[in-house]
Amino acid sequence: MGADSLPQGDKAKPVSTTPAEMGAFNASASTSREDLEAGNAELHRGLSSFHLQFIAIGGTIGTGLFLGSGEALASAGPVGTLLAFIFIGSIVYSVMSALGEMATYMPVAGSFTAYASRFLDSSLGFSMGWIYWFSWSITFALELVAAGLIIQFWNADLSVGIFIAVFWVVFTALNFMPIRWFGEFEMWFSSIKVVTIVGFIIFAICIDAGAGKNGYLGFSAWVEPGPFAEYMVEGSVGKFVGFWSVLVTAGFSFQGAELVGVGAGEVENPEKNVPSAIRWTFWGIYALFVATIFFIGVLVPYNTEDLLLGSTDAAASPLVIAANLAGVPVLPHIINAVLLTAVLSAANSNVYSGSRILVALAKEKHAPEVLTYTNKHGVPYAAVATTSAIGLLAFLNLSASGEKVFGWLLNITAIAGFISWSCILICHLRFQKILAHRGISRKTDLVYAARFQPYLTWFGLFFCILIILTNGFTVFMEWDVSDFFAAYISLILFVVLFMGHKLLVDRKWSLIKIDDVQLIRDHAGEKN
Repeated sequence: MGADSLPQGDKAKPVSTTPAEMGAFNASASTSREDLEAGNAELHRGLSSFHLQFIAIGGTIGTGLFLGSGEALASAGPVGTLLAFIFIGSIVYSVMSALGEMATYMPVAGSFTAYASRFLDSSLGFSMGWIYWFSWSITFALELVAAGLIIQFWNADLSVGIFIAVFWVVFTALNFMPIRWFGEFEMWFSSIKVVTIVGFIIFAICIDAGAGKNGYLGFSAWVEPGPFAEYMVEGSVGKFVGFWSVLVTAGFSFQGAELVGVGAGEVENPEKNVPSAIRWTFWGIYALFVATIFFIGVLVPYNTEDLLLGSTDAAASPLVIAANLAGVPVLPHIINAVLLTAVLSAANSNVYSGSRILVALAKEKHAPEVLTYTNKHGVPYAAVATTSAIGLLAFLNLSASGEKVFGWLLNITAIAGFISWSCILICHLRFQKILAHRGISRKTDLVYAARFQPYLTWFGLFFCILIILTNGFTVFMEWDVSDFFAAYISLILFVVLFMGHKLLVDRKWSLIKIDDVQLIRDHAGEKN
């Protein structure tokens, strides 16, 4: 990030200390490099730094910010919600710092799944990779449902199933495009929502200053009904409960920033472009999120009737509500149209990220080898098809309990994201230990060296684990079996995957010895 050390000059290159590593780095000298992947698979380095940034932005800015923030505002109030997003942003900063250091040194496809298997334990890489893939494939289904609900804003009589089917076909097809074409499409698609958020911020400033029908607003919504909402219980405890309950929503909203690491294996000149993408992605997403949440809290009182707790209808989006409250009749339709493009862009990134994680799993022998096979354009078609197929779970929303299904999916994917972040941070602690053991200086020998280490990584890891363990605390206040499983099913699945692989496949209960760790990168062709 801005505070990270970026040494100048050609000497700031990854240093290898074993013959195997030296051979790998010598191979990188060629401008036309081939992947060291399973089978005959070959991913292409067809992405630029801008492509990588916008894929991450596309995967991050979606349902959580535009729809989930309404429920968050009703639960915690404007200041409680703002603090929750700022706090989660600090955790994301620690994750991005850790990932940036590892992904620049070892830019491999699917990055952190490979790091877990190579630095720590094969079973950890297996369980981490599959839970992360599960998260993104389910998120794809979630975004398809959200797209249908957004369209119902204009015509409630239209079936959500129609749009789930149409968009599923469209985004499956887009992910079969050559990676450079995909990157260009995602860049322009994601630009729409960036422009929209900036436009909303300008709109919010004008309305707050008195341009709307209600005149000057200032911070009136922070005074009445107040800065914090009481959730489930009264008093200060209720306000804290509201704040803590919103952390999961905020985590879901930020999930996707780490996609910069997933795409590191397909970016041109990773030593230069990955650090740049890491910096711009985090600070760009963080600024947009915090500014949006701040102005939503200024314009929309948390007790507004349209903020229906648990609703997934686009009419409950705080951006649309803000426009309605300001008395601008056409603006909600414009915002709703942009919400649609935002959600669809996120869905597009979901298939990409999920498919690349499958490639990484297959390369580490954690999935069938066929998932690594690519066509002549470098597209892992089997992995794309498998990930996309999970999106068909979106049709569950057509059942009578569709709204509950939506809530389940959101909770499941959010906690899976925290689990993945925890594993990334654990890998980074191990990575630092490996470098120190081999006499590699992080400050002088790495292209990208994050500051505040290892303290920043420990900070992020502590709170990720704390949120994972306490995210369902409201269930114990008002017991509900369904909500309990929604809160902890990802953690249960992760433990089952880890223990299953450890007992049936790995059968080794010790970490990989530091001397046996191979810091070898995968190398992909520069062009597709």
